[in-house]
Amino acid sequence: MKDAAWVAGAAGGELLAGDPALEGPRRAVVDSREAGAGDLFVGLHGSSADGSRFAQSALDAGAWGALVGPARARELVEDGATAPVIASENTLHALGALARAWRHELGCRVVGVTGSTGKTSTKDILAALLAPHMGVHRNRENWNTEIGLPLTILEAEPGTDVLVLEMAMRGEGQIAELAAIAEPDVGLIVNVGPVHLELLGTIERVAAAKAELIRDLRPGATAVVPAGEALLEAHLRDDLETVMFGPGGDVRLESFEDGRAVIQARRERVELELPFDEDYNVANTVAAVAAAAALGVAPSGRVDVVFSSLRGEVVELAGGVTVVNDCYNANPMSMRAALEHLAASPAERRIAVLGGMAELGEDGPRFHREIGHLADALGIDILVTVGELALAYADAFGGDLHQVGDAEEAGALLEEIAMPGDRVLVKGSRSVGLERVLA
Repeated sequence: MKDAAWVAGAAGGELLAGDPALEGPRRAVVDSREAGAGDLFVGLHGSSADGSRFAQSALDAGAWGALVGPARARELVEDGATAPVIASENTLHALGALARAWRHELGCRVVGVTGSTGKTSTKDILAALLAPHMGVHRNRENWNTEIGLPLTILEAEPGTDVLVLEMAMRGEGQIAELAAIAEPDVGLIVNVGPVHLELLGTIERVAAAKAELIRDLRPGATAVVPAGEALLEAHLRDDLETVMFGPGGDVRLESFEDGRAVIQARRERVELELPFDEDYNVANTVAAVAAAAALGVAPSGRVDVVFSSLRGEVVELAGGVTVVNDCYNANPMSMRAALEHLAASPAERRIAVLGGMAELGEDGPRFHREIGHLADALGIDILVTVGELALAYADAFGGDLHQVGDAEEAGALLEEIAMPGDRVLVKGSRSVGLERVLA
Protein backbone atom coordinates (compact mmCIF):
# COMPACT_ATOMS: atom_id res chain seq x y z
CA MET A 1 0.00 0.00 0.00
CA LYS A 2 1.01 3.62 -0.27
CA ASP A 3 2.17 5.78 2.64
CA ALA A 4 0.63 6.20 6.08
CA ALA A 5 -1.16 9.41 5.13
CA TRP A 6 -2.82 7.61 2.20
CA VAL A 7 -3.86 4.69 4.41
CA ALA A 8 -5.48 7.00 6.96
CA GLY A 9 -7.27 8.99 4.27
CA ALA A 10 -8.45 5.89 2.40
CA ALA A 11 -9.85 4.46 5.64
CA GLY A 12 -11.59 7.73 6.45
CA GLY A 13 -9.60 7.96 9.67
CA GLU A 14 -7.23 10.40 11.36
CA LEU A 15 -3.51 9.75 11.64
CA LEU A 16 -2.61 10.59 15.26
CA ALA A 17 0.93 9.18 15.40
CA GLY A 18 3.61 8.01 13.01
CA ASP A 19 5.35 9.45 9.98
CA PRO A 20 2.78 10.35 7.28
CA ALA A 21 5.36 9.50 4.60
CA LEU A 22 6.11 6.03 6.02
CA GLU A 23 5.67 3.32 3.41
CA GLY A 24 2.32 1.62 3.87
CA PRO A 25 1.61 -1.86 5.27
CA ARG A 26 1.65 -5.07 3.26
CA ARG A 27 -1.68 -6.32 4.62
CA ALA A 28 -4.21 -5.90 7.44
CA VAL A 29 -4.96 -8.28 10.30
CA VAL A 30 -7.69 -8.33 12.93
CA ASP A 31 -6.07 -10.85 15.28
CA SER A 32 -3.22 -9.38 17.31
CA ARG A 33 -1.67 -12.85 17.59
CA GLU A 34 -1.07 -12.82 13.84
CA ALA A 35 0.41 -9.32 13.77
CA GLY A 36 4.00 -8.84 12.70
CA ALA A 37 6.23 -6.62 10.63
CA GLY A 38 4.36 -4.92 7.81
CA ASP A 39 0.90 -5.57 9.26
CA LEU A 40 -1.78 -3.00 9.98
CA PHE A 41 -3.70 -4.19 13.03
CA VAL A 42 -7.40 -3.30 12.87
CA GLY A 43 -9.21 -3.40 16.20
CA LEU A 44 -12.80 -4.45 15.52
CA HIS A 45 -15.55 -4.00 18.08
CA GLY A 46 -17.36 -7.33 18.49
CA SER A 47 -20.42 -8.38 20.44
CA SER A 48 -18.34 -9.57 23.39
CA ALA A 49 -14.96 -7.85 23.05
CA ASP A 50 -13.29 -4.75 21.67
CA GLY A 51 -10.33 -5.73 19.53
CA SER A 52 -8.76 -2.32 20.05
CA ARG A 53 -7.71 -3.52 23.53
CA PHE A 54 -5.09 -5.70 21.86
CA ALA A 55 -3.54 -2.94 19.76
CA GLN A 56 -0.53 -2.52 22.05
CA SER A 57 0.19 -6.24 21.84
CA ALA A 58 0.16 -5.99 18.06
CA LEU A 59 2.51 -3.01 18.09
CA ASP A 60 4.81 -4.78 20.54
CA ALA A 61 4.93 -7.70 18.09
CA GLY A 62 6.24 -5.33 15.41
CA ALA A 63 3.03 -4.38 13.61
CA TRP A 64 3.32 -1.54 11.10
CA GLY A 65 0.54 0.36 12.85
CA ALA A 66 -2.94 0.23 14.35
CA LEU A 67 -6.39 1.31 13.22
CA VAL A 68 -8.57 1.65 16.33
CA GLY A 69 -11.33 3.67 17.93
CA PRO A 70 -10.58 7.31 18.88
CA ALA A 71 -10.32 6.74 22.65
CA ARG A 72 -7.93 3.81 22.25
CA ALA A 73 -5.94 5.72 19.64
CA ARG A 74 -5.40 8.60 22.07
CA GLU A 75 -4.28 6.17 24.76
CA LEU A 76 -1.71 4.65 22.39
CA VAL A 77 -0.39 8.13 21.57
CA GLU A 78 -0.21 9.06 25.24
CA ASP A 79 1.73 5.84 25.87
CA GLY A 80 4.33 7.00 23.36
CA ALA A 81 3.40 5.09 20.20
CA THR A 82 5.71 5.97 17.32
CA ALA A 83 4.17 3.63 14.75
CA PRO A 84 1.18 4.91 12.74
CA VAL A 85 -1.96 5.11 14.86
CA ILE A 86 -5.16 5.79 12.92
CA ALA A 87 -8.38 6.71 14.71
CA SER A 88 -11.80 5.80 13.31
CA GLU A 89 -15.25 5.90 14.83
CA ASN A 90 -16.17 2.69 12.95
CA THR A 91 -13.19 0.44 12.31
CA LEU A 92 -15.18 -2.16 10.35
CA HIS A 93 -16.39 0.53 7.96
CA ALA A 94 -12.84 1.88 7.78
CA LEU A 95 -11.52 -1.59 6.90
CA GLY A 96 -13.97 -1.84 4.01
CA ALA A 97 -13.18 1.67 2.78
CA LEU A 98 -9.45 0.94 2.85
CA ALA A 99 -10.00 -2.29 0.89
CA ARG A 100 -12.09 -0.50 -1.72
CA ALA A 101 -9.38 2.14 -2.14
CA TRP A 102 -6.70 -0.55 -2.52
CA ARG A 103 -8.84 -2.34 -5.10
CA HIS A 104 -8.80 0.90 -7.11
CA GLU A 105 -5.04 1.26 -6.68
CA LEU A 106 -4.50 -2.26 -7.96
CA GLY A 107 -6.45 -1.40 -11.10
CA CYS A 108 -7.33 -5.06 -11.53
CA ARG A 109 -10.53 -6.76 -12.53
CA VAL A 110 -12.77 -8.36 -9.92
CA VAL A 111 -15.02 -11.43 -10.04
CA GLY A 112 -17.59 -11.76 -7.28
CA VAL A 113 -18.78 -15.33 -6.65
CA THR A 114 -21.85 -16.29 -4.64
CA GLY A 115 -24.40 -19.08 -4.58
CA SER A 116 -26.33 -21.34 -2.25
CA THR A 117 -23.83 -24.18 -2.52
CA GLY A 118 -20.50 -24.80 -4.21
CA LYS A 119 -19.35 -21.18 -4.26
CA THR A 120 -16.10 -21.89 -2.42
CA SER A 121 -15.15 -24.76 -4.72
CA THR A 122 -16.14 -22.72 -7.77
CA LYS A 123 -13.96 -19.86 -6.53
CA ASP A 124 -11.06 -22.28 -6.12
CA ILE A 125 -11.60 -23.79 -9.58
CA LEU A 126 -11.90 -20.37 -11.23
CA ALA A 127 -8.65 -19.20 -9.63
CA ALA A 128 -6.93 -22.33 -10.96
CA LEU A 129 -8.33 -21.79 -14.47
CA LEU A 130 -7.10 -18.19 -14.55
CA ALA A 131 -3.70 -18.70 -12.92
CA PRO A 132 -1.81 -19.73 -16.10
CA HIS A 133 -3.05 -16.59 -17.86
CA MET A 134 -2.89 -13.79 -15.28
CA GLY A 135 -1.93 -12.88 -11.74
CA VAL A 136 -4.77 -14.10 -9.50
CA HIS A 137 -5.58 -13.45 -5.85
CA ARG A 138 -8.52 -15.18 -4.12
CA ASN A 139 -10.05 -15.55 -0.67
CA ARG A 140 -8.30 -17.89 1.70
CA GLU A 141 -10.58 -20.59 3.06
CA ASN A 142 -13.84 -18.91 4.16
CA TRP A 143 -12.68 -15.29 4.10
CA ASN A 144 -15.93 -14.30 2.44
CA THR A 145 -17.63 -11.96 4.93
CA GLU A 146 -17.60 -8.22 5.64
CA ILE A 147 -14.34 -8.89 7.50
CA GLY A 148 -12.72 -11.61 5.42
CA LEU A 149 -13.37 -10.05 2.02
CA PRO A 150 -11.63 -6.72 2.71
CA LEU A 151 -8.75 -8.57 4.40
CA THR A 152 -8.44 -10.63 1.20
CA ILE A 153 -8.29 -7.53 -0.99
CA LEU A 154 -5.68 -5.95 1.28
CA GLU A 155 -3.48 -9.04 0.94
CA ALA A 156 -3.32 -8.65 -2.85
CA GLU A 157 0.07 -7.61 -4.17
CA PRO A 158 0.69 -4.87 -6.76
CA GLY A 159 0.59 -6.46 -10.19
CA THR A 160 -2.48 -8.55 -9.42
CA ASP A 161 -4.58 -8.84 -12.58
CA VAL A 162 -7.78 -10.26 -11.13
CA LEU A 163 -9.34 -10.75 -7.71
CA VAL A 164 -11.61 -13.79 -7.38
CA LEU A 165 -13.76 -13.00 -4.36
CA GLU A 166 -16.26 -15.35 -2.79
CA MET A 167 -19.18 -13.51 -1.18
CA ALA A 168 -21.20 -15.10 1.62
CA MET A 169 -24.60 -14.10 2.95
CA ARG A 170 -27.08 -15.13 5.60
CA GLY A 171 -29.58 -12.33 5.10
CA GLU A 172 -30.64 -9.40 3.01
CA GLY A 173 -28.18 -6.59 2.31
CA GLN A 174 -25.03 -8.59 2.98
CA ILE A 175 -24.09 -9.27 -0.65
CA ALA A 176 -24.74 -5.59 -1.37
CA GLU A 177 -22.32 -4.64 1.42
CA LEU A 178 -19.61 -6.85 -0.06
CA ALA A 179 -20.27 -5.67 -3.62
CA ALA A 180 -19.90 -2.07 -2.46
CA ILE A 181 -16.38 -2.90 -1.24
CA ALA A 182 -15.28 -5.12 -4.13
CA GLU A 183 -17.07 -3.36 -7.02
CA PRO A 184 -17.03 -6.49 -9.23
CA ASP A 185 -16.66 -6.43 -12.99
CA VAL A 186 -18.12 -9.94 -13.20
CA GLY A 187 -20.79 -11.31 -10.88
CA LEU A 188 -21.17 -15.11 -10.79
CA ILE A 189 -24.16 -16.73 -9.07
CA VAL A 190 -23.47 -20.47 -8.97
CA ASN A 191 -27.00 -21.52 -8.00
CA VAL A 192 -29.99 -20.71 -5.81
CA GLY A 193 -31.38 -23.18 -3.29
CA PRO A 194 -33.08 -23.61 0.09
CA VAL A 195 -30.51 -22.11 2.46
CA HIS A 196 -30.85 -19.55 5.26
CA LEU A 197 -34.62 -20.05 5.23
CA GLU A 198 -34.68 -19.49 8.98
CA LEU A 199 -33.87 -15.83 8.33
CA LEU A 200 -35.23 -15.27 4.82
CA GLY A 201 -38.35 -17.41 4.89
CA THR A 202 -38.70 -18.27 1.20
CA ILE A 203 -36.44 -19.37 -1.62
CA GLU A 204 -37.60 -16.31 -3.59
CA ARG A 205 -36.10 -14.07 -0.91
CA VAL A 206 -32.92 -16.17 -1.00
CA ALA A 207 -32.73 -15.53 -4.75
CA ALA A 208 -33.30 -11.80 -4.25
CA ALA A 209 -30.54 -11.64 -1.64
CA LYS A 210 -28.11 -13.43 -3.97
CA ALA A 211 -29.23 -11.19 -6.85
CA GLU A 212 -28.00 -8.12 -5.00
CA LEU A 213 -24.76 -9.02 -6.78
CA ILE A 214 -26.49 -8.50 -10.14
CA ARG A 215 -28.31 -5.38 -8.99
CA ASP A 216 -25.14 -3.66 -7.84
CA LEU A 217 -22.90 -4.38 -10.84
CA ARG A 218 -21.90 -1.28 -12.79
CA PRO A 219 -23.53 -0.84 -16.22
CA GLY A 220 -21.59 -2.78 -18.83
CA ALA A 221 -20.38 -5.40 -16.34
CA THR A 222 -21.13 -9.10 -16.79
CA ALA A 223 -23.58 -11.28 -14.89
CA VAL A 224 -22.90 -15.03 -15.04
CA VAL A 225 -25.95 -17.08 -14.03
CA PRO A 226 -27.36 -20.61 -14.37
CA ALA A 227 -29.30 -21.13 -17.59
CA GLY A 228 -33.04 -21.38 -17.06
CA GLU A 229 -32.99 -20.31 -13.40
CA ALA A 230 -36.46 -18.81 -13.11
CA LEU A 231 -35.74 -17.40 -9.66
CA LEU A 232 -33.16 -15.03 -11.14
CA GLU A 233 -35.00 -13.96 -14.29
CA ALA A 234 -36.65 -10.94 -12.68
CA HIS A 235 -33.25 -9.71 -11.46
CA LEU A 236 -31.44 -9.68 -14.82
CA ARG A 237 -30.62 -6.29 -16.35
CA ASP A 238 -30.57 -5.05 -19.91
CA ASP A 239 -27.52 -2.86 -19.28
CA LEU A 240 -25.35 -5.88 -18.35
CA GLU A 241 -23.84 -8.58 -20.48
CA THR A 242 -25.38 -11.84 -19.29
CA VAL A 243 -23.63 -15.18 -19.71
CA MET A 244 -25.66 -18.30 -18.94
CA PHE A 245 -24.06 -21.62 -18.08
CA GLY A 246 -25.31 -25.17 -17.77
CA PRO A 247 -27.65 -27.20 -20.01
CA GLY A 248 -28.99 -24.95 -22.74
CA GLY A 249 -26.68 -22.09 -21.80
CA ASP A 250 -23.95 -20.13 -23.56
CA VAL A 251 -21.38 -22.26 -21.69
CA ARG A 252 -22.25 -25.93 -21.30
CA LEU A 253 -20.70 -29.35 -20.77
CA GLU A 254 -20.45 -31.45 -23.92
CA SER A 255 -18.80 -34.50 -22.39
CA PHE A 256 -16.93 -35.76 -19.34
CA GLU A 257 -15.08 -39.05 -19.32
CA ASP A 258 -12.02 -40.31 -17.47
CA GLY A 259 -11.32 -36.88 -16.02
CA ARG A 260 -11.49 -35.11 -19.38
CA ALA A 261 -14.13 -32.42 -19.75
CA VAL A 262 -15.13 -30.84 -23.03
CA ILE A 263 -16.99 -27.57 -22.52
CA GLN A 264 -18.51 -25.40 -25.21
CA ALA A 265 -17.91 -21.80 -24.19
CA ARG A 266 -19.73 -19.72 -26.75
CA ARG A 267 -17.55 -20.08 -29.85
CA GLU A 268 -14.66 -21.70 -27.99
CA ARG A 269 -14.19 -25.40 -27.36
CA VAL A 270 -12.52 -25.83 -23.96
CA GLU A 271 -10.84 -29.12 -23.12
CA LEU A 272 -9.76 -29.67 -19.52
CA GLU A 273 -8.17 -32.42 -17.47
CA LEU A 274 -9.84 -32.40 -14.07
CA PRO A 275 -8.39 -33.94 -10.88
CA PHE A 276 -11.90 -34.74 -9.62
CA ASP A 277 -14.95 -36.58 -10.92
CA GLU A 278 -17.82 -35.43 -8.71
CA ASP A 279 -20.78 -34.30 -10.79
CA TYR A 280 -21.20 -31.21 -8.66
CA ASN A 281 -17.59 -30.11 -9.13
CA VAL A 282 -17.82 -30.74 -12.87
CA ALA A 283 -20.87 -28.45 -12.83
CA ASN A 284 -18.91 -25.92 -10.77
CA THR A 285 -16.18 -26.09 -13.42
CA VAL A 286 -18.68 -25.15 -16.13
CA ALA A 287 -19.69 -22.12 -14.03
CA ALA A 288 -16.03 -21.20 -13.55
CA VAL A 289 -15.33 -21.51 -17.29
CA ALA A 290 -18.25 -19.13 -17.93
CA ALA A 291 -16.71 -16.57 -15.56
CA ALA A 292 -13.31 -17.04 -17.19
CA ALA A 293 -14.91 -16.46 -20.60
CA ALA A 294 -16.36 -13.20 -19.28
CA LEU A 295 -12.77 -12.13 -18.62
CA GLY A 296 -11.70 -13.16 -22.12
CA VAL A 297 -9.84 -16.28 -20.95
CA ALA A 298 -10.22 -19.67 -22.65
CA PRO A 299 -8.56 -22.16 -20.25
CA SER A 300 -7.14 -25.46 -21.38
CA GLY A 301 -5.18 -28.46 -20.16
CA ARG A 302 -4.85 -29.76 -16.63
CA VAL A 303 -6.56 -27.85 -13.85
CA ASP A 304 -4.30 -27.74 -10.80
CA VAL A 305 -6.81 -26.75 -8.15
CA VAL A 306 -6.27 -26.66 -4.41
CA PHE A 307 -9.63 -26.75 -2.67
CA SER A 308 -10.27 -24.97 0.59
CA SER A 309 -10.20 -27.27 3.61
CA LEU A 310 -13.06 -29.54 4.72
CA ARG A 311 -14.62 -29.51 1.27
CA GLY A 312 -14.56 -32.93 -0.29
CA GLU A 313 -11.14 -33.86 1.11
CA VAL A 314 -10.41 -37.52 0.48
CA VAL A 315 -8.60 -39.10 3.43
CA GLU A 316 -7.23 -42.65 3.26
CA LEU A 317 -7.26 -44.20 6.72
CA ALA A 318 -5.15 -47.09 7.92
CA GLY A 319 -6.94 -50.33 7.21
CA GLY A 320 -8.18 -49.44 3.75
CA VAL A 321 -11.05 -47.09 4.69
CA THR A 322 -11.63 -44.03 2.50
CA VAL A 323 -13.25 -40.96 4.08
CA VAL A 324 -14.66 -38.02 2.15
CA ASN A 325 -14.34 -35.15 4.62
CA ASP A 326 -16.95 -32.66 3.38
CA CYS A 327 -17.99 -31.23 6.71
CA TYR A 328 -17.54 -27.50 6.22
CA ASN A 329 -21.23 -26.96 5.61
CA ALA A 330 -24.41 -28.59 4.38
CA ASN A 331 -27.77 -27.75 2.87
CA PRO A 332 -30.31 -29.87 0.94
CA MET A 333 -28.59 -29.21 -2.40
CA SER A 334 -25.06 -30.04 -1.32
CA MET A 335 -26.19 -33.00 0.78
CA ARG A 336 -28.02 -34.51 -2.17
CA ALA A 337 -25.01 -34.05 -4.43
CA ALA A 338 -22.63 -35.59 -1.89
CA LEU A 339 -24.85 -38.63 -1.29
CA GLU A 340 -25.30 -39.22 -5.01
CA HIS A 341 -21.54 -39.17 -5.48
CA LEU A 342 -21.08 -41.54 -2.54
CA ALA A 343 -23.60 -43.95 -4.05
CA ALA A 344 -21.82 -43.86 -7.42
CA SER A 345 -18.35 -44.43 -5.94
CA PRO A 346 -16.87 -47.95 -5.89
CA ALA A 347 -16.76 -49.39 -2.37
CA GLU A 348 -17.47 -52.54 -0.37
CA ARG A 349 -19.93 -50.55 1.76
CA ARG A 350 -21.01 -46.93 1.72
CA ILE A 351 -21.37 -45.18 5.07
CA ALA A 352 -22.88 -41.71 5.53
CA VAL A 353 -22.07 -39.85 8.75
CA LEU A 354 -24.48 -36.92 8.62
CA GLY A 355 -24.96 -33.96 10.91
CA GLY A 356 -27.94 -31.68 10.71
CA MET A 357 -28.52 -28.96 8.12
CA ALA A 358 -28.92 -25.67 9.95
CA GLU A 359 -30.98 -22.54 9.23
CA LEU A 360 -33.76 -24.25 7.27
CA GLY A 361 -36.58 -22.79 9.33
CA GLU A 362 -39.89 -24.53 9.91
CA ASP A 363 -39.39 -26.80 6.89
CA GLY A 364 -36.16 -28.18 8.37
CA PRO A 365 -37.63 -31.53 9.47
CA ARG A 366 -39.10 -32.10 6.00
CA PHE A 367 -35.77 -31.37 4.30
CA HIS A 368 -34.03 -33.80 6.67
CA ARG A 369 -36.60 -36.53 6.00
CA GLU A 370 -36.14 -36.04 2.26
CA ILE A 371 -32.40 -36.54 2.60
CA GLY A 372 -32.98 -39.65 4.71
CA HIS A 373 -35.30 -40.99 2.02
CA LEU A 374 -32.69 -40.23 -0.63
CA ALA A 375 -30.00 -42.09 1.31
CA ASP A 376 -32.35 -45.06 1.52
CA ALA A 377 -33.24 -44.92 -2.18
CA LEU A 378 -29.57 -44.68 -3.17
CA GLY A 379 -28.77 -47.81 -1.21
CA ILE A 380 -26.45 -46.25 1.34
CA ASP A 381 -25.44 -49.19 3.53
CA ILE A 382 -25.04 -47.46 6.90
CA LEU A 383 -26.36 -44.12 8.10
CA VAL A 384 -24.93 -42.46 11.21
CA THR A 385 -26.86 -39.40 12.37
CA VAL A 386 -25.03 -36.91 14.58
CA GLY A 387 -26.91 -34.60 16.93
CA GLU A 388 -30.54 -33.81 17.59
CA LEU A 389 -31.21 -31.96 14.35
CA ALA A 390 -30.08 -35.01 12.36
CA LEU A 391 -32.58 -37.36 14.02
CA ALA A 392 -35.12 -36.64 11.29
CA TYR A 393 -32.93 -38.37 8.70
CA ALA A 394 -33.82 -41.64 10.40
CA ASP A 395 -37.55 -41.18 9.83
CA ALA A 396 -37.17 -42.11 6.15
CA PHE A 397 -34.16 -44.45 6.22
CA GLY A 398 -34.73 -48.20 6.32
CA GLY A 399 -31.14 -49.45 6.34
CA ASP A 400 -28.54 -50.01 9.04
CA LEU A 401 -28.96 -46.99 11.31
CA HIS A 402 -26.87 -45.58 14.17
CA GLN A 403 -27.66 -42.38 16.07
CA VAL A 404 -25.08 -40.54 18.19
CA GLY A 405 -25.01 -37.28 20.08
CA ASP A 406 -21.84 -35.61 18.83
CA ALA A 407 -18.84 -35.82 16.54
CA GLU A 408 -16.64 -37.57 19.08
CA GLU A 409 -19.19 -40.37 19.47
CA ALA A 410 -19.41 -40.63 15.69
CA GLY A 411 -15.64 -40.97 15.45
CA ALA A 412 -15.58 -43.73 18.08
CA LEU A 413 -18.41 -45.57 16.32
CA LEU A 414 -16.67 -45.27 12.98
CA GLU A 415 -13.57 -46.92 14.44
CA GLU A 416 -15.76 -49.87 15.44
CA ILE A 417 -17.83 -50.39 12.31
CA ALA A 418 -15.61 -49.28 9.39
CA MET A 419 -14.03 -52.14 7.46
CA PRO A 420 -11.46 -52.38 4.65
CA GLY A 421 -12.95 -51.20 1.38
CA ASP A 422 -15.58 -48.98 2.98
CA ARG A 423 -16.13 -45.42 1.76
CA VAL A 424 -17.39 -42.92 4.33
CA LEU A 425 -19.00 -39.54 3.72
CA VAL A 426 -18.80 -37.08 6.63
CA LYS A 427 -21.05 -34.08 6.09
CA GLY A 428 -23.12 -31.62 8.10
CA SER A 429 -23.53 -27.94 8.87
CA ARG A 430 -20.53 -26.15 10.32
CA SER A 431 -22.16 -25.83 13.73
CA VAL A 432 -22.03 -29.62 14.20
CA GLY A 433 -18.21 -29.61 14.11
CA LEU A 434 -17.90 -32.90 12.22
CA GLU A 435 -14.20 -32.28 11.54
CA ARG A 436 -13.78 -33.82 14.98
CA VAL A 437 -14.93 -37.20 13.64
CA LEU A 438 -11.42 -37.78 12.30
CA ALA A 439 -9.64 -36.22 15.27
